[in-house]
Amino acid sequence: MTPPAVRVALAASVRTLPRGPGLAYEPKFDGHRMVVLRTAEGVVLQARSGRIVTAAFPDLEAAARQLPAGTVLDGEVVVWHAGRTDFALVQRRAAATPARAAALARTLPASYAAFDVLELSGLDVRAQPYERRRALLVDLLVPLGPPLQPVPMTTDPELAETWYENLPASGIEGLVVKRLDQPYPSGRRAWRKLRHTNVRDAAVIGYTGTARRPLALVLVLPGEDEDTPLVSSPLPPALRADLTAALRTAPPPPPRLPTVTAIGLGETPYTPLDPPLTAEVRHASTRHPPPEVLRLRTDL
Repeated sequence: MTPPAVRVALAASVRTLPRGPGLAYEPKFDGHRMVVLRTAEGVVLQARSGRIVTAAFPDLEAAARQLPAGTVLDGEVVVWHAGRTDFALVQRRAAATPARAAALARTLPASYAAFDVLELSGLDVRAQPYERRRALLVDLLVPLGPPLQPVPMTTDPELAETWYENLPASGIEGLVVKRLDQPYPSGRRAWRKLRHTNVRDAAVIGYTGTARRPLALVLVLPGEDEDTPLVSSPLPPALRADLTAALRTAPPPPPRLPTVTAIGLGETPYTPLDPPLTAEVRHASTRHPPPEVLRLRTDL
């Protein structure tokens, strides 16, 4: 039986690095949020939305079987490529059919960056302070090794600032700040996140219009709900030309196109891309206007 969906903790955006006693800093990875549930019967992998994605990540399911039954972890799935995390490749793994998932697990192995433990061996530890939960997480995962790993953490704001300045080249998009005495805040924005910029890489899972005249991109942004794609603002002529060139070797569209909700247009058909492309976009949050596409990341 599938366990009930876990309500994950959320983070509110800040513009400057919080400082003060009793704070912990973690790098914010550019991946998919995932809850790992090790039950008595096996392993369940849950996306932030509550959707079950176990079949898409057989490598992580196998690794999580090493955990004691009754353990629940919160963290981020990442795929490393050319020395950096690649969000488009994570999206490709997440969207894989069960038939393709095993092959992708071999060619694009996933890593799990765990940043919290909610239950351990059947004991609910969400009411414990973060400092205690962090110690439990490290004691649990360090002996197991990759692909299940605790995220780095520091209480030194100077080291955190160094991470913030130097890690974006590795695909790290900022920092998450937590109080050491804080219980796990299920469903609340009680953590704080400092993004390096509102310019981010996004997975391009499709496009509206035609291959010869694409109109906009269908995007999945890191840190947002992976089950709710966003439609970009209209592409300028130069970007349309870049996309048309990138689509020359793409397979023909399926006979029946999926749809996505576009601001001001409602349900709009789009042509899916598999594998997805990567685009650099400027976007603050889902409460703001559509993402603006700055360029296609053909270098990735």
